[in-house]
Amino acid sequence: MFTTRPTLQGTFGMVSSTHWLASQSAMAVLEDGGNAFDAAVAGAFVLHVVEPHLNGPAGEVPILLAPAGGEVRVLCGQGVAPAGASVARYRGLGLGLVPGTGPLAAAVPGAFDAWMLLLRDHGTKDLADVLKYAVGYAEHGHAPVENVGATVETVRALFETEWTSSAEVYLPDGAPPRPGRLLRNPALAATWRRLLAETAGAGDREARIEAAREVWRTGFVAEALVRQAARPTLDTSGEHHRGTLTAADLAGWSASYEDPVTYDRDGWTLCKAGPWSQGPVLLQQLALLPPELPPYGSAEYVHLLVEGCKLAMADREAWYGDAAEVPVADLLSDAYNAGRRALIDDRASYGLRPGSPGGRTPRLPAHARAAAAAGPGAPAAPGVGEPTVSGPAHAGPGGSPVPGEPRVDADGGTRGDTCHLDVVDRWGNMISATPSGGWLQSNPVVPELGFPLGTRLQMTWLEEGLPNSLTPGRRPRTTLTPSLALRDGVPVLAFGTPGGDQQDQWQLHFFLAAVLLPPVRGGLDLQGAIDAPNWHNDSFPGSFFPRGMRPGSVTVESRTPAETVAGLRRRGHDVTVGAAWSEGRLCAVARDPRTGVLSAAANPRGMQGYAVGR
Repeated sequence: MFTTRPTLQGTFGMVSSTHWLASQSAMAVLEDGGNAFDAAVAGAFVLHVVEPHLNGPAGEVPILLAPAGGEVRVLCGQGVAPAGASVARYRGLGLGLVPGTGPLAAAVPGAFDAWMLLLRDHGTKDLADVLKYAVGYAEHGHAPVENVGATVETVRALFETEWTSSAEVYLPDGAPPRPGRLLRNPALAATWRRLLAETAGAGDREARIEAAREVWRTGFVAEALVRQAARPTLDTSGEHHRGTLTAADLAGWSASYEDPVTYDRDGWTLCKAGPWSQGPVLLQQLALLPPELPPYGSAEYVHLLVEGCKLAMADREAWYGDAAEVPVADLLSDAYNAGRRALIDDRASYGLRPGSPGGRTPRLPAHARAAAAAGPGAPAAPGVGEPTVSGPAHAGPGGSPVPGEPRVDADGGTRGDTCHLDVVDRWGNMISATPSGGWLQSNPVVPELGFPLGTRLQMTWLEEGLPNSLTPGRRPRTTLTPSLALRDGVPVLAFGTPGGDQQDQWQLHFFLAAVLLPPVRGGLDLQGAIDAPNWHNDSFPGSFFPRGMRPGSVTVESRTPAETVAGLRRRGHDVTVGAAWSEGRLCAVARDPRTGVLSAAANPRGMQGYAVGR
């Protein structure tokens, strides 16, 4: 199979991420004797600098890690709703949905603490050693990718009139950043330098990392975040609101470890974060597949995967969240999915059809019911990636697409997205992480810190009694969903992608392609599976404001065979043919436990993701 790049192979270490500077910075840590976890932390902080439209330190990150010889664990870097964030409070402000931007949408920041916990427990390097790459790029500048400037252009008027602290960073000389001209963030560099200075005398390596966590939660960083949350800020409701984040919220939260949710198929065990993420959706899509699959890439094959996704996503809407017990075992059981599979016939479905695991009665949010009832041709929010903003606007349930909406354009151009990072080292340590949130377009830059708050609470519902209702102290259900796969019980493959609601659609196709397609030079054909034409559907309520959907829709790349497109249309799918390279943002690394050979590949779409290794 032709691929855009080779699947890299070696024995020392492999990194794949959504930006070449992050990949190479992580590789530099491996070259300096660090392990995969040290490297991932260094790469993640570089991603905050070079992809500020996609993630930031006050965002969130779920992490899957497999220490050599140890058990796979999930490290949850998704913060909770502040104590003052309740359905009643937001409804009292006249809101039907959590705004897509502004401090009302800010959960307790989670990313920084998760990376610190990873470095403390599994790394070997000092904090200064892994932060120096990000500090250097923030202080001395980096040549930004085109999408940084394109994103800033969409919010230029907002920055100039309302979010002026953001304009100071992202409108240097009054214009958006441009490729070839260095973009600096001196406030961010100063934040990390001050943090390192304040923790330098705390004791040994672990004590200094613990001191950094305390500075974030109770020191100058926390103080600045709370001040920012209290500032009235124009958001997508068209009004100025103060947030609910307090010093007590920051001081009382910590990242934490938990067991992954898993599913076994054909000798593979796929590990995901729990139903506070959308991770189990990928597992249920696997559970919905019949023992024998149609020919790869055929209309029958794509139809089967799309219809299975619709059923899994309907269950996500009815059952997933941190505000209730989620019947995960029933949702992934063979008996339940055999019954669900029977709903798939040779015609495209247009309804939102959650199931009844264990005999329970599903409950959909009113907004989801209204969106589903609107049917074909209703105003919709086709979604890829994370939200962007182009100024204040009003929207409510059933409203038309507005600023804040994640989407992919018909020509394949994206508005917003997120990041991904995978690392495997020569000792067999493996990690998969999907950092996101705290985008430059989510909230104003905190002037003292150089980065904004996040907006993950927009994924909750302002309706009581749902698994994903806005609930103080509970995590919003995130779309972030890294993956780690074991073969016969041994970690082999780490992968993931940006893409909001599309992440587990693109990952399913990648995983099946990596397993099904003929190998290149032995092992998994990672690059071939990434490069293969991909697709997504929007037949369920989007996770981002304004929570729209397109029943029956399927968007495919123009490289998809014409007979496949025609076959999908004959089955009743509303097919949009997008640009040739527009679906998927996958990264992947692998390790063959029989030989110790490492491999890696990265997405060519967008021309910024790169794998490196030797």
